[in-house]
Amino acid sequence: MKTKAPAEPATRQRRKEARPQELLQAALELFVEKGFAATRSEEVAQRAGVSKGTLYLYYPSKEELFKAVVRQNLSNLIAEGQEMAGQFEGSSSELLGCLLQTWWDRFGSTPAAGIHKIVLAEVRNFPELAQFYTDEVILPADALFSGCVQRGIARGEFRPMPVHEVAQALIAPMIFMAVHRHSFGCCPVNGGVDIDPAAVLKTHLNLVLQGLEVRGAPA
Repeated sequence: MKTKAPAEPATRQRRKEARPQELLQAALELFVEKGFAATRSEEVAQRAGVSKGTLYLYYPSKEELFKAVVRQNLSNLIAEGQEMAGQFEGSSSELLGCLLQTWWDRFGSTPAAGIHKIVLAEVRNFPELAQFYTDEVILPADALFSGCVQRGIARGEFRPMPVHEVAQALIAPMIFMAVHRHSFGCCPVNGGVDIDPAAVLKTHLNLVLQGLEVRGAPA
């Protein structure tokens, strides 16, 4: 009785379908380790276990590869946050807490948080990527958090405040914690301050909400 030959075409098909994700993972690791400018496309292909030609089939340039990494790790997360905000039934304070917690769990506490360090360090030298990052991340994130603050004001939960400025006050510590995690956070020094990023973000949100929330009239 003849045994069936292994289903190699199906295996190759599954490998092909997984390849974009493998390339993005390899690119993220190298971008965070070496920076955008210092990373070569050949290195990404080698780490992903494919040829340079195969890499270019999916991502024709290093810039397009970086854009895909940002879309996968940040753009999609912001879009999910916008969907969450549109369907959220709780208070606006609870909504902001959920958004920050989700950001930390899905991005800030992961290797992808190193994207912030790359952008801050190198985007000045790459105007096209600066515009891309503004359109894909900065403006949508500002719209998301500004909208949440405006929601609280409209519902009488927050006192009137400049919504964009409040949004930036909420976003800035998130970026700082991500950068810290990939700088001093992974390079201990004698006498350094021990920082728990999740605790810092929770404390910061509490301070912001104390300033935003409408309080009852004093007795």
